[in-house]
Amino acid sequence: MRLNSYDGFTRLREVIVGSGTGYTGHDRDLTFELFHQENLLHYGSWHYPRLAAGEAPERWAVHPQYVEELVEDVEGLAETLVSLGVTVHRPLALPPDAGPIAGPGWRATPTPALNVRDNTLIVGDEIIETPPMVRSRCLETRLLAPLFRRCFDAGARWTAMPRPGLTDASFDLSYARHAAAALGAGAVPYARPGPYDAGYDMMLDGAQVVRLGRDLIVNTAQANHRSAADWLERHLRGRFTVHRVERMADSHIDATLLALRPGVFLARHDRVRDLLPRPLQGWKFIVPPEPDPADFPSYVPRDLLLTSPYIDLNVLSVDETTVLVNAAATSLRAALETNGFTVVPVRHRHRRLFGGGLHCFTLDTVRDGGPEGYLN
Repeated sequence: MRLNSYDGFTRLREVIVGSGTGYTGHDRDLTFELFHQENLLHYGSWHYPRLAAGEAPERWAVHPQYVEELVEDVEGLAETLVSLGVTVHRPLALPPDAGPIAGPGWRATPTPALNVRDNTLIVGDEIIETPPMVRSRCLETRLLAPLFRRCFDAGARWTAMPRPGLTDASFDLSYARHAAAALGAGAVPYARPGPYDAGYDMMLDGAQVVRLGRDLIVNTAQANHRSAADWLERHLRGRFTVHRVERMADSHIDATLLALRPGVFLARHDRVRDLLPRPLQGWKFIVPPEPDPADFPSYVPRDLLLTSPYIDLNVLSVDETTVLVNAAATSLRAALETNGFTVVPVRHRHRRLFGGGLHCFTLDTVRDGGPEGYLN
């Protein structure tokens, strides 16, 4: 299983598609609440302040029907990719009897390897396991390890960034405080210190990175991200150039900005242009109409909405003219078709409940592109 993936738009040959099997719910601990802060605040369900004061986390179940439909939709995504000539690899399923995982001063229920884009960054011929921000996901890449081993045996590099301790006090709260103030949510207290604190951990997800040949656009929003970007910059020096953008989003940017081909971005709004390196500001920005609430299922308050309505911008390119798009996102599909793209509709019903779209559910391991200089 060879590895060659420098971008997100040249011809896709091989890809890992995640698994929803075994998804039962969320541990609403301090790390989960910080990661999903903006969406939870928007819908009036943010538990962080009382968790920071020492309250025990709560287990939040997901309705079994939604999980069944998630699994159906993920399998449909895999089948669609196979029909387009793409070789699809799958992670191990989370065992039904999986016990809790633990770190210094915490325990969490593991989640399946569904959003496989998040905890791994593929740069050329190297797998980089990134330091997760949510406790329940800190061993998620073990479900991908057999696939990574096959890549390594075929000649790939395989690296893991320093593992975070994920203690309560290891998070920089500057962005959380900024977001809470903007939404009128009041103060964001510091968590109580503990004996295992070691400052702000490195934390970064692969979905914070736009890969453009030998250039990487990396979104940072607080000190945890900046420290991880420092590591990435030093580790890749001489092979890739890291270009930082500050606070394009709270963390992930693949529902805000995606490169569809050289010279063309799909963007949530045109304002992201000014955040990018100057050579990229001249690219074309396709900004689709605002999402239509009718494109999404109706939910009850107990159903946590973990993404914004812009999640359908989280598309997957098969090549420079062909894009997989959520079948329900009619205005987005029309915008892409108007701009000359062939749209392949894929069903993904509950994208707001499971924190990811088609791009999040996939990790491209082989594309035709190489270390091109798209910023030149």
